Amino acid sequence: MSVAVGAGQAESLSPRRARVERWAPGVRVIRTYQKGWLPRDIIAGVVLVTLLVPQGMAYAEVAGLPAILGLYTTIVCLLAYAFVGPSPVLVLGPDSALGPMIAATILPLAGSSTPEAVALAGMLALLVGAVTIGAGLMKLGFVADLLSSPVRTGYLAGLAVVIFIGQLPKLFGFSTDADGLVQEAVAFLQNLDETNVYALAIGLGALATILLFGRFLPKVPGILFAVVGAILISMVLDLAAKGVDTIGVLPQGFPTPSIPSVPLADIPLLIGSALGISLVAVGDTISTSGAFAARGGYEVDANQELVGIGSANVAAGLFSGFPVSTSGSRSAVARQSGAKTQVAGLTAAAAVLVMLVLAPWLVQDMPQPVLAAVVIAASISLFDLPELRRLAGLARGEFWLAVACALSVALIGVLQGIIVAIVLSVAWTFKRLWQPYSAILGKDPNKRGWHDTAHHPDAALVPGLVILRWSAPLFFANANLFRNRVRELVAAEAEPPHWVLIAGEPITDIDTTAAAMLVDLDTELNASGIHLAFAELPTAVEQWMARAGVLDAVDRGHLYETVHEGVDAYLAEQGLPDPFPD
Repeated sequence: MSVAVGAGQAESLSPRRARVERWAPGVRVIRTYQKGWLPRDIIAGVVLVTLLVPQGMAYAEVAGLPAILGLYTTIVCLLAYAFVGPSPVLVLGPDSALGPMIAATILPLAGSSTPEAVALAGMLALLVGAVTIGAGLMKLGFVADLLSSPVRTGYLAGLAVVIFIGQLPKLFGFSTDADGLVQEAVAFLQNLDETNVYALAIGLGALATILLFGRFLPKVPGILFAVVGAILISMVLDLAAKGVDTIGVLPQGFPTPSIPSVPLADIPLLIGSALGISLVAVGDTISTSGAFAARGGYEVDANQELVGIGSANVAAGLFSGFPVSTSGSRSAVARQSGAKTQVAGLTAAAAVLVMLVLAPWLVQDMPQPVLAAVVIAASISLFDLPELRRLAGLARGEFWLAVACALSVALIGVLQGIIVAIVLSVAWTFKRLWQPYSAILGKDPNKRGWHDTAHHPDAALVPGLVILRWSAPLFFANANLFRNRVRELVAAEAEPPHWVLIAGEPITDIDTTAAAMLVDLDTELNASGIHLAFAELPTAVEQWMARAGVLDAVDRGHLYETVHEGVDAYLAEQGLPDPFPD
């Protein structure tokens, strides 16, 4: 709502102020803020705190970092995005999907050194910020499209399995020293005799509470009830004395800004990881932002979203934080709680900061298995079983693509999995262009126009005329397939056809390899007394064919605006009556 209002008023501002508000939408929010929004923003911000505190600490531990860093990261990224981000309801922060990627990057480099891990995570956040801000300034918001929906579904499913298995030991009250999904699963099973029943009970209780509230009372913050209840039970039963790990008193205060210091030799690996993390974060942010904008009836600039999330990551890196992304669930909670502007995020950040400065003891009795329950609940939400079922029934090829991505993440590794996901996504797209669908067109007596005979068996063919629709651009990879397809159709006729008419509307581009193929094909067909003709070619493609010399071989008179016009020309040339009179 605030975005739409500000956009309308920006036209009357001075050019300088308009530029400021263009790059800092939060300034526009402050200028156009309405008093009636404040109660809703404050309520939404307070509700958000119930999610931000436990999730922030839990996701920090997933990343292999101290829990307190999750709160530092939460505060600064909300503050930064409130001023630079364009969406009024988007909530950024530590993310379950990024945690394993961060851990896979920093832990092998840091070893057992926590300070070094913190520095590496901060530098990683700065690099992610630099990548995303740079992409936004260069208007590269479209890069999120490198991960198709099935690939993202499979990637998140694999990630869910990795997270779930990794959190089981903590849920059962013990720890293991294993690396990789299979090894972690084996180590968990081998150490089940170390289970702490108190830890398991409090963890399962918290998990059940979160899942049941999410299923039956989705608008009620089940995490709040689970965390508060667990803390009270921990205090009353003194679970710490029974061997259950608790959070303990958080450090009081807030870190000062600084640039993390890391070995120069680690920078190349951090840059590679930053690119993968940026791709996931950008995909989440743009898709989530667009979805909420569509529901709210306003628009957001995808490139400004990149700058917004980049600024949040830079802020996190400067204040002992780690890379962040958008949370769809927390954004949904903000919207359901009545959030109108980014002031809701500012309220939440202020509340968490007050807790750290004045009451760091509030969560000292929170059992660690409860944090594991929070993470496991998040991992379950990442595994979109209904979508996998839909793909299996609707598009089997895309289903197996999702499965391949899931297995690569689970078995090869999280960072390697994102690379595999990108490669598979691009390869799948290339395959569809390389082997596109092609159809023989005929005239259905009960319908207007020309239709695919495979789906319209009553459609009649024109004697001596083959009409082929090729549903893809013509380029080097499919040029020979196109030529062979035409040859097959000509050979399949009882008598050689007089014409081959290409319905070319889907042919949006032709490269030089395909152009040379068309010239050779036309020469080959002409030698057999067959004309090659085109209908419905896009104007730009037709003009390019002229420049490439294709129309020096193909008769310009055999280019037609519509298939119907091409058929009429063929009938006139052959002296045949119209077999489909109106």
